[in-house]
This record gives sequence, C-alpha cells and structure tokens, in this order.
Amino acid sequence: MDFEIDPRVDASFARQGFMDLIGARLIHAKAGRCVMETAWSERLTQQHGYFHAGVSATLADNAAGYAAYTLMPEGASVLTVEFKLNLTNPARPGLLRADAQVIKPGRTLSVVRCTVSTLADGKETPCAEFLGTIMTLLQAPPPP
Repeated sequence: MDFEIDPRVDASFARQGFMDLIGARLIHAKAGRCVMETAWSERLTQQHGYFHAGVSATLADNAAGYAAYTLMPEGASVLTVEFKLNLTNPARPGLLRADAQVIKPGRTLSVVRCTVSTLADGKETPCAEFLGTIMTLLQAPPPP
C-alpha cells in the first residue's frame, strides 16, 4: 500500500478536535481506503486497561467516512448515516489501527467496512469489525 493522503481528507481531519484529543493520526486516505491509528494511553482505557470501545468506534467511523470521502466529487461533504460495530477481541495496549475500505460506492450512499486491530509485540490482533453507511452531501455549507 502506498501511504498517500487526499488533501481534502487531510484538511477535514485537521478540523476535528476530538481526533486530536485521542491522539489519532492519518496514515493513508486515497481511492476508497483510509487507515488511521492512535497509540495506547491510560486516558483511552476502560476499567480493565483495554482501549475503550468508544475509541475503537470513533476510529472506525472516521476511517470509514474518509474512505468514502476520497471517492466523492469535489465540493461534497461526508456524513455517517449508520453503523454497526462488533467487538471481537479486547483492544489491548499497543497501537490501535482502523483500516477502512469502501465495498459499495454510491452517488448518495456508500457502504464501508473497517477492521480495527491492535498492533503490539509484532503481532496484529483484530478487535472490532465495522460496517457502515456513509452519505455524500452535495449542498453542504462550507466549514466554519
């Protein structure tokens, strides 16, 4: 995989204060795929010391939205309509990575899947599977 980032995605990502709060960073966002990750921190955990499911859901939702956004026409905006998240393993300390791929692009609605994994000690462990519907907004107001 070539690590490229669509400039529109980069600009949109930079406007998300919550992504900064959880330490998320873009790795790749081009041609219907987006990869982002965040490093483990005690501030991002639940009571057992694993990443909180909300962090997994946030990364998956954002990666899915941006994967779809890379296929949208210039001037469009992106909005998640719905998603389902199956938590398959504890999100153990390490690097949390969301890897999203558009599986059905559409003019108005696109379907995206995303696998969230932890990377630690040279091992990648899937911990969540996401399936979502992302909307293309063609007449969205410009961001503030």
